[in-house]
Amino acid sequence: MKRPSGFTPPPEGRRPARGSAANGAEDATPDASEAGSPRRSTSDAPRATPRAGSGSGSGKSSRGDSPSAGDKKSRGAEVSSSPHSTPAGARGKKAGSSASSAGTRTPQPRDDDARASSGFLPSVRQARRERKRVERAEVKRFTARSRRRRRTWLIAGGSVVGIGVLAAALAFSPILSVRTIEVDGAMRVSSDAVVQGLQPIVGSPFPLIDESAIKAELVKYPLIESYSVESRPPDTLVVKLVERTPVGVIDTGEGFTVVDAAGVVIEASNTQPTGYPLIEVPDGVSSEGFQSAAGVLRAMPDELRQKVASVTAKTHDDVTLKLRDTDATVLWGSADDGAFKTLALERLMAATDPATVAQYDVSSRKTVVVRQQP
Repeated sequence: MKRPSGFTPPPEGRRPARGSAANGAEDATPDASEAGSPRRSTSDAPRATPRAGSGSGSGKSSRGDSPSAGDKKSRGAEVSSSPHSTPAGARGKKAGSSASSAGTRTPQPRDDDARASSGFLPSVRQARRERKRVERAEVKRFTARSRRRRRTWLIAGGSVVGIGVLAAALAFSPILSVRTIEVDGAMRVSSDAVVQGLQPIVGSPFPLIDESAIKAELVKYPLIESYSVESRPPDTLVVKLVERTPVGVIDTGEGFTVVDAAGVVIEASNTQPTGYPLIEVPDGVSSEGFQSAAGVLRAMPDELRQKVASVTAKTHDDVTLKLRDTDATVLWGSADDGAFKTLALERLMAATDPATVAQYDVSSRKTVVVRQQP
């Protein structure tokens, strides 16, 4: 057993009394060693030992050899071993209590990091990190729905933008450009001439086609009444034409001209063309009578129009038709209610023999009249 420094063994033949200073010193030594552990500052150990020694030096030795004050200061924590000194039990109890109080003192705040590093308590830094982790988890849990909704909107918006960008890239790229031109509805107009005139737009992307250039080319043809343009990807442009519809013939004195309802000359001839009624008006195509007569002829179906030999009109309300192969006439009146008058005339002609009829009067919606020949 390790003995404390400065320990003097008793003479031979004598055993220390029960509870002697030796035992007291031995009892105090472990506590002093505990005081030297990491939980106690090393500066506290020397102070505990002198207290124990001071208690033992209060009495006198039987031999009169008690240590002097100088010896006590030089040896520090040396304990007296005289058998006739103050009872060792008292000294041991006092030293033990001093060492015990030194070993069980309250840890100071500066010892937290040391205890945390040894695993007893979590450090402040670890606690902060754990708190932040828990807070982030709670924020994510409570904002999951809004983040999911925002992510859905972002994906949808990105998809729309991506599709738009892709469509624009394809539309303005040479992949979707005009390489072929087709013309539909051309009967009197030469389709080859139209295609040849539209060659400057070949190679242009569909969104960049110049509509004004197409219009400038087609207005050169007076027989074209209207037109429309249709794109057929990947490379075809279709031009649909609506030609003017001839409604009658006008005798100009120098020849005959086929005109439409607007008075535009479709074709000219020295002889009267067949299949078209003769329009007889006093002031030509600019008169009010021509507009009424041309409007009546245009509202008629082709089958009925071919049965009309001539149309006469001086004013807006006195349009009169003369039928072919008979002497019957039709009092039409104004150009209003063309559909009703056409239907009434067809039914009257089907119910009677035109060879026996002098006049069909359909000028009024309320009453239609058939006047027989005398």
